Amino acid sequence: AAGVSAGEMRAIGITTPRETTVLWDRASGRPVADAIVWQDRRTAAACAELPAGPIRELTGLVPDPYFSATKLAWLLEHAVDSPDGLAFGTVDSWLIWKLTGGEVHATDPTNASRTMLCSLRTLDWDDRLLELFGVPADLLPEIRPSSGTFGEALLLGARLPVMGVAGDQQAALFGQACVDPGLGKTTYGTGSFVLQNAGYTPPDAAEGLLSTVAWRIGERLTYATEAAIFVTGAAVQWLRDGLGVIDVAADTEPLAASLDANDGVYFVPALAGLGSPHWDPYARGTIVGLTRGSTRAHLARAALEAMAYQTVDAIRAMEAACGTELSELRADGGATVNGWLMQFQADVLGVPVSLPEIPETTALGAAALAGVGVGLWTVSGVAERWREKRRYEPRMPACERERLCSDWRRAVQRSRGWAEA
Repeated sequence: AAGVSAGEMRAIGITTPRETTVLWDRASGRPVADAIVWQDRRTAAACAELPAGPIRELTGLVPDPYFSATKLAWLLEHAVDSPDGLAFGTVDSWLIWKLTGGEVHATDPTNASRTMLCSLRTLDWDDRLLELFGVPADLLPEIRPSSGTFGEALLLGARLPVMGVAGDQQAALFGQACVDPGLGKTTYGTGSFVLQNAGYTPPDAAEGLLSTVAWRIGERLTYATEAAIFVTGAAVQWLRDGLGVIDVAADTEPLAASLDANDGVYFVPALAGLGSPHWDPYARGTIVGLTRGSTRAHLARAALEAMAYQTVDAIRAMEAACGTELSELRADGGATVNGWLMQFQADVLGVPVSLPEIPETTALGAAALAGVGVGLWTVSGVAERWREKRRYEPRMPACERERLCSDWRRAVQRSRGWAEA
């Protein structure tokens, strides 16, 4: 698409979903079981038994099935007879292994910090956590800087260095040029993830939020505060594939716009539990306020509104933690093409929503990290290239904003703990 040959490419950057867990045989390179995706909830009961305080202190995370450690423990218990000769990785590690022909078993700190096996302060695998989850150390990949050498890949007929690796949300943070403390973004994808650059020391654990690594370039570590929302775009996919009320995701925009108001219909898309700021693996999807007059337009609008309300909840938690109010929201991801949603997001948040000139910021961030790794750019040079494409200004009265958000919070409470034994 770029009109260049493989020989003209300087480096490869890799970005993937972070917590999805793969276990494979080193000799054959074949997975020993299906990967367990980040949304999988099968280890909820095991997480309820974990010591929340020590895990929070060591990792910056909360005990939740979202993260890799309990997924790996489940695979070791149910899918293999022995861990001997096996390798564990998140999807980035799996791709590095395959691209380098099994020569490199590595990950970067952004992915390692999402496993619940890595110390947020030392950025190394922690023996106490390995013992807690029953994970042998020799299963684990080497942790290398996010911008640096991860081996050579034979791709498109050329040998190309893999020079940048980051989890998808940290890559988007870099691609959105949030390279200075205090800058942040949200990415609308299957779920939505709000990250704020927290500077060069691990941030204190804040209620409902995660502390994580933003990236490591050379010896400098940058940290982030994160709110993880599990289901946003996936709710629209469910309307399409599960219920058949829309044909394509784009149908939601005219359907939502066809209504003057939501008529009291709210959809809490806790289809994989609730993430930040609630962290309730037993919450379940809930639709409230239906009447005989409700139509598929109400469902479509409720799904879009839920994306915006969940983002507001996440940002309010961040504002409470850091003591400062957001002045604008940089947004990216597939849902940003929906103009109705972006305007509603600005309205219920009460601050402008800014969209970048290059919307694929996750891919851009991985490429930028690779470019920094081979000396094509500097970090400040990446920031200088960021451009705004469109801006949505809030226009909803404050009283209407508060009424909508108050009813949303009532709906969330009805979804909480539904599947709890």
